[in-house]
Amino acid sequence: MQRQGELLQAFRAVRGQTTALAAGLSAEDCMVQSMTDASPVKWHLAHVTWFFETFVLERALPAAGRAFRPFCQPFRVLFNSYYLGVGPMHPRPERGVLSRPGLEEVLEYRRAVDEQLGGLLETAQLCAAHLDLVELGLHHEQQHQELILTDLKHHFSRNPLLPAYRAPCAPAAGAGLPDIGFIAYAGGRSHLGHDGRGFAFDNEGPRHGVWLEPFALGTRLVSNGEYLRFMAEEGYRRPELWLSDAWDTVRREGWQAPLYWRRAEDGWRVFTLGGERPVEPNEALCHVSYYEAEAYARWAGARLPSEAQWEHAARAAWPNPAGEGVAGTQAGNFLEDGHFHPRPPQAGAGPGAVAQLFGDAWEWTQSAYLPYPGYRPAAGAVGEYNGKFMINQMVLRGGSCATPRSHIRPSYRNFFPPAARWQFSGIRLVRDG
Repeated sequence: MQRQGELLQAFRAVRGQTTALAAGLSAEDCMVQSMTDASPVKWHLAHVTWFFETFVLERALPAAGRAFRPFCQPFRVLFNSYYLGVGPMHPRPERGVLSRPGLEEVLEYRRAVDEQLGGLLETAQLCAAHLDLVELGLHHEQQHQELILTDLKHHFSRNPLLPAYRAPCAPAAGAGLPDIGFIAYAGGRSHLGHDGRGFAFDNEGPRHGVWLEPFALGTRLVSNGEYLRFMAEEGYRRPELWLSDAWDTVRREGWQAPLYWRRAEDGWRVFTLGGERPVEPNEALCHVSYYEAEAYARWAGARLPSEAQWEHAARAAWPNPAGEGVAGTQAGNFLEDGHFHPRPPQAGAGPGAVAQLFGDAWEWTQSAYLPYPGYRPAAGAVGEYNGKFMINQMVLRGGSCATPRSHIRPSYRNFFPPAARWQFSGIRLVRDG
């Protein structure tokens, strides 16, 4: 029962965090869908609740001798995301037309499921399989906490009023950053994948051996100031720096700067969740695509790390000896810090240390999102969680300023299409040893 008690505490904390993220937003704020890739806040609030109702309550209540009744039968379709094994779903591009159910009804849906599942965790003894689904649902909800922030940022950026989500944090200005250094790693045999201690998604395993040639990893993330130099040297107008598909995308989309940047009379400005302000050169760059990251690395005489190189370095820096899937005390700028924007490296990260491995901005790697050797998706609809997306995506590592601190670990694999820019995605460089 110890694990069940711990999951009950985590369930209350995670659900409370999600509700807190929506606090202060109007019903209109929560209904907006500014592009197909983003979803309304109201839909996120309902979908994570649908996950617990569909995958946990529908199975665990009958097993505990209690009747299961869905809160609202049409919600089974409205708030299904992509689980074909569950049944039909509302079209993703049309989530923003769902004026009904209203925000209050969605919040009531959350309260009803919280009461049922919380009561079940308090009074019944759940089997290991059902507890595993609760744990999966918690990490699934943490993913949607991040999506609430990234999607809302895109929604607000399309509003000419440029509204702020939260009171802005002061930008971390100061003296210029020292140049990026490179920490050498000898290479040799290493391991890629979760070590089996604590939670992990199925795409993080099986753990397997890999061979690494010697390499040197950048000591911090690329900054805004460094990317401004790339732009000043006509980086967006030099086809020799870009992959073929990337160059086609740059021309088709008219990219000239990272997403949320605009040129004003007094220089470049950036839209943040605290409103618009001048670009701070020392802050870590974010909201660039894989295409832009790869082009910048080429311009800088370097390249992007493979996910095996990144994980090798990150595992050595992980602070929690209890396991890489155990919530750690890792330093970094995460969701709980409330800044919701990348910052410069923290004080104390000396020239011989790798800074910003966790938090601030997701780091593009040169690795395609593919299954590890021996990977098998779970049986049933839950098996659709990760495996079916292993095509046409690139891996990102490390978490961002919108990632919950307890959600990240060295083996965590995020993935997005190479042209995606609305996530807090940045750049770390690597050089061959």
